[in-house]
Amino acid sequence: MVIVAHPDDIEFGCAGTCAKWTRAGARVVYVIATSGNGGTHDPQYTRETIAQLREQEQTAAAALCGVHEIEYLRENDGEVMPTLDLRRKFVAMIRKHKPEIVITMDPTVMFSGDGYINHPDHRAVAVTAMDAIAPVAGMPLMYPELGPAHKVREVWIQWTPNPDTWIDISETIDVKAEALRCHKSQVSDDTVAMVRSWALEAGRGLTPAEAFKVMLLEKRTTGS
Repeated sequence: MVIVAHPDDIEFGCAGTCAKWTRAGARVVYVIATSGNGGTHDPQYTRETIAQLREQEQTAAAALCGVHEIEYLRENDGEVMPTLDLRRKFVAMIRKHKPEIVITMDPTVMFSGDGYINHPDHRAVAVTAMDAIAPVAGMPLMYPELGPAHKVREVWIQWTPNPDTWIDISETIDVKAEALRCHKSQVSDDTVAMVRSWALEAGRGLTPAEAFKVMLLEKRTTGS
């Protein structure tokens, strides 16, 4: 399962890894907190019409990566807060789909370099996803009406300044690029080229890669 704030967050982050996993037979589910209904400067759109377009773009991008299950929670873009209500929604998704691994965002990142302040929706989703994963989703006395408790085995953090795991996406970098290109309302050819360059930088110039901080909430065993 991947839990993010906006359509295109996955394509900027972990789409190459998701495509690699689905090719290996894994089931991947996307949980998108907002439909990006504030994500345009174009006056031809309303909140409703840009949300419809961005969901269409995200659905097409996911399909390229072999992902056909997407949960759109439709929170308001730019207004996401780390509330108990949002935590309940994430817990419900975890208990419904029972993922072994959840990929999400880094709750500690406020800014990057001297030119980018992390979007408040990214921060809110990251904090809330962490709280939903550990410990709430796995606690049977917490929200029993949301279904049986489920313990996530691993948490993978994308867009982190302190990665410890690198996934070789040489076989899926072109899929990642085409998936990103599906977000026509948001990206240009220059954006796609920039994300390709990020992948090569992550792979130390040797191979395109995606970088993560991985937490093992349940230790791996041989063959798992």
